Amino acid sequence: MLFPSKMLPIAVACSFLCLCAAAQTAGDSTTTLGEVSVRTGATGALTPKTLLTSVDILGADKIENQNVTNSWELIGQLPGIQLTETRMGAESGKATFRAFNGEGYINGIKVLIDGIPSNVNSGNQRFIDMIFPLEIDYIEVVRGTNDPRYGLHNIGGNINFGTRQGGDYTEGRVTYGSGATREVQLALGRESGGFAQNYFLARQESNGYRQHAHSEKYSLGGKWFLTSADGTLKAGIVARLYSHQAQEPGFLTAAQMAQDRRQSPLKNANDGDDRDMRQISAHLDWQLNSRLFLSNRLYFNRYEDDRRVTFTDSQAASLANGPRQMRRWNETQTGLMSTLTWRASDAVTLDTGLQLERQRNNYQRFRYPFALPTDFDVTGAVSNNDNYTLNNVGAYVQAVVQATDRLKLVPGFRADRFTGQTTLNTGVQASLQDYGWIHQPKFSMVYSATDSVSVYANWGRTFQILTGSRAPAYMSTPTQARFAPSINTGKEIGVKFAPAPGTEMRAALWQQDATDEVANMPATGTTVGLGQTRRRGLDLQASTRLGSRWQLWASHSLQEAKVVSAFTADGVPLAGKQVFSTPRHISNVGVEYRAAPDLRLGMQGRAQGSYYIDSLNAKGKYGAFVLFDANVRYELTKTVSLDLQVKNLTNRKYAYAWDDTFFWPAGSSQPMFSPGPGRTAFISLNFKM
Repeated sequence: MLFPSKMLPIAVACSFLCLCAAAQTAGDSTTTLGEVSVRTGATGALTPKTLLTSVDILGADKIENQNVTNSWELIGQLPGIQLTETRMGAESGKATFRAFNGEGYINGIKVLIDGIPSNVNSGNQRFIDMIFPLEIDYIEVVRGTNDPRYGLHNIGGNINFGTRQGGDYTEGRVTYGSGATREVQLALGRESGGFAQNYFLARQESNGYRQHAHSEKYSLGGKWFLTSADGTLKAGIVARLYSHQAQEPGFLTAAQMAQDRRQSPLKNANDGDDRDMRQISAHLDWQLNSRLFLSNRLYFNRYEDDRRVTFTDSQAASLANGPRQMRRWNETQTGLMSTLTWRASDAVTLDTGLQLERQRNNYQRFRYPFALPTDFDVTGAVSNNDNYTLNNVGAYVQAVVQATDRLKLVPGFRADRFTGQTTLNTGVQASLQDYGWIHQPKFSMVYSATDSVSVYANWGRTFQILTGSRAPAYMSTPTQARFAPSINTGKEIGVKFAPAPGTEMRAALWQQDATDEVANMPATGTTVGLGQTRRRGLDLQASTRLGSRWQLWASHSLQEAKVVSAFTADGVPLAGKQVFSTPRHISNVGVEYRAAPDLRLGMQGRAQGSYYIDSLNAKGKYGAFVLFDANVRYELTKTVSLDLQVKNLTNRKYAYAWDDTFFWPAGSSQPMFSPGPGRTAFISLNFKM
């Protein structure tokens, strides 16, 4: 048992006992780390504070000075975030929460950039790589099942990266560090006469921590927005281009890692990735009158990837055409998002939305004999060359009702429908299985017990459908077993309090039950039914400012994900087993001290527990770590500053672990590891004009 059922009243009671004199309103469930400028006026679209679930916002001041290889790492500063650090070139990892792991089998987190859907077809988070820290204005994490705004991939919640818009600035950052890392970021903003322009350019090159881990990426972005003289109409275009070429060092056995954790085995000498992504969106916001607001987003996403990968050790040479593969993705998404917000009265607001998305995708996979690494130069056996579409129509409505001065109610409802066709390399054609309309009722509430204490609760449903190009997602044969959509029913109760200016605390208990959950990996054609699962947890977090010099924050999340009812293909019961690759606890701590007007010191810590790597929980637990990073910022002038950051300060040895069952003969599989970097250091020169 994760924690006894009597813990809820104890946790709530303790939360109230911690209160001191009321100093600010806490009439919502959102907490903020850092400085964020988010409009909360009586017009325009609804803000995240309307979502009465656990919402966290990370401000630009906690983002811009971070040295990260990939921007998904930034989210690790927020409570309860699990970072899955595979670090295989462009296939680097992802951020997840609410006990959804980052293995790629159950992609339960929706990703958006400036409100534009930014998952690939499988649900993976690869579009995040397009943006860099200096471009980001805030990161918003919405947890749970009661947010009706999004459907596909929004199983456990969503992450929105808000980038800069408007303003007058010229900012740059030049970084050099461990692994011969070189990075340049340049951000430019100009705004005059209702016309706003924002540009961003970045280049990053690094040799990486391990051998055969060279990476080079480029990102280019632009925004152009025009606002009418009276401010009621705003239209604009956002465009981004991204290119990434990277080597892959490959996974290590335990023996190899003990011998040399920085090595790259010979079998991986030709492994690598060439990835290109594009995103273009047109935006139109119109304040029709003082109570009616219309917002429209038209978008185009393009994802092209050419990955060459070898999974197993040379002992698997008997697996002809098995472990060495070339995988190619070519995905195009076009979509429309339209929302209408009507503030009917001071007490009632109605919000409704329509979303359309069409995907045209191609997936190719070639298998090569296991030989010395020259075989990507020859013709491989074609196992996939699939063309498939996925169409989504979704609509939602929610009402924000201020029932009393202290009680707010938010009922909502969403429905989604999916269609599509696939044509396989074998010539077989098939339709996406018919899920019908997937109904998702929602309800949430918040009660402001005092001016500084809010108690909130929510209930809602989300869904999982199968992705990829083949059965069982698309019914390739009449006898193929059908999978109903997995329905996730979540509930949460929490307390947020603000005992003093600059101080926020929150405690939340949550549970999420899923029917017919499927571990689905389209890239390998793997579909494993987990049946009924239950995820639950307790989240505790706090942040405070002490005077003008100190800022402290901490969080601790307990979680578990268990199978309630399922069997393996061989009839082995899975009931009671933990869902693989899900740590039982995740913790964060941080402190920032302004020693002088021009000197700022900081330290952050992140920890997570170990996890089982297989469905039967029979192959041991791995992946635990405790890591600390330290940083110093010294302002040379009002416009120029220096940053020094040391990551993994204690040089802790840690590694991501996974089970290679799918690539070894039965009974011969073993854990495989991707070692995390040891102590690394980076120095950056920043300028602001």
